[in-house]
Amino acid sequence: MGRFADALAAPGLGAIAEIKRRSPSAGDLRPDADPAAIAPAYASAGAAAISVLVDERFAGSWDDLRAARGATDAPLLAKGFFSTAEDLRTAKEAGADAVLLLLRDLDDATAASLMRAAGDLELDTLVEAHDADELERAVALEARVIGVNARDLSTFAIDRAAQLDLLGRIPVDRIVVAESGISSRAHGAAAELAGADAILVGSSLMRAPDPAARLVELISRPLVKVCGLTREDDVVAAAEAGADMLGFVLEPASPRAAERVLPVPDDTLAVAVWVGEAGPSDADLDQVHTVEEGKVRGRDATVYRAGRAVARLLDLPWREREPDNACVESTRALSAHWERAAAAEGRIVLAGGLGPDNVAEAVAAVRPWAVDASSSLERSPGVKDHDVVRAYVQAARG
Repeated sequence: MGRFADALAAPGLGAIAEIKRRSPSAGDLRPDADPAAIAPAYASAGAAAISVLVDERFAGSWDDLRAARGATDAPLLAKGFFSTAEDLRTAKEAGADAVLLLLRDLDDATAASLMRAAGDLELDTLVEAHDADELERAVALEARVIGVNARDLSTFAIDRAAQLDLLGRIPVDRIVVAESGISSRAHGAAAELAGADAILVGSSLMRAPDPAARLVELISRPLVKVCGLTREDDVVAAAEAGADMLGFVLEPASPRAAERVLPVPDDTLAVAVWVGEAGPSDADLDQVHTVEEGKVRGRDATVYRAGRAVARLLDLPWREREPDNACVESTRALSAHWERAAAAEGRIVLAGGLGPDNVAEAVAAVRPWAVDASSSLERSPGVKDHDVVRAYVQAARG
């Protein structure tokens, strides 16, 4: 693998940050975009690689790629409609580390020939599919890096659900990129949980006042979950505060039981919370707690997407009674809980005793994939205090 593929294969969700002045679907995005300024800013913001549009339909040119190459040593993807080996040689000479190959426009013989030519030039390829047939072709071509575009290039319509389904079908030995339609941290997380190693983000960055700052926001962790929601106005308040995941307890014995998963904004993820096993719901994720005798639920849980375990929730152990030195014991218990969570492997959702006053400290100690709070954000069971919710989300996100 080359530098581009190596960067995307690194642990965690990577980002390919894109430089483009306009889009055929959205029109002008940032007509005065300067690749020499934006590329190093993206690299400093944590981009695993940088995509540069070189096609005039996007108001791009090969000089844009050359300018980016002169300003950063980050891996660069040349993005255009390439169909000949000469296109790839031009990309290499302009400073590219990788090139995009669109299976929509290439038959298998041409795609295979271009992949070989790219290898001879020491270029990686991002082989892009838009539907199940193209994905099957990409896999059969033994493409190492496969992109799944949520946008139909004929109609420009975005179908994230179809994209997520396709991401989950790609063999685990490939590097997977989710392209287009990602404008929130929850969108990126959904792609990650479906199997993406990286996301390619363009329009939402180029529309932002500060593209690099927007990139930091999209890829930062932890995600923030507000759980125990029972009312629509609390859902709205949590989403407006910036929560990424909204949780609904579907265990009737819980004092925070919801009748159903309420509708959530498109830029968030709904989480159904169960005990023992998951049932049917409209949620994006299922959080299934263990069964514990004498309790409504066990403390820890597994988070599932489409029936596949994708994360673990670690909660503060139950305390059977309050000792005389309750404050000291609570502090010790919380510290031990954070130490256990910090040592755990995989994606960890940290829960238990979190609120505005300590969530930032917890994030610094544990570095979890997500944080989760419920009762500490309430005026009464199942009824959120909107001011406290806002303070919690703000503290968690830094």
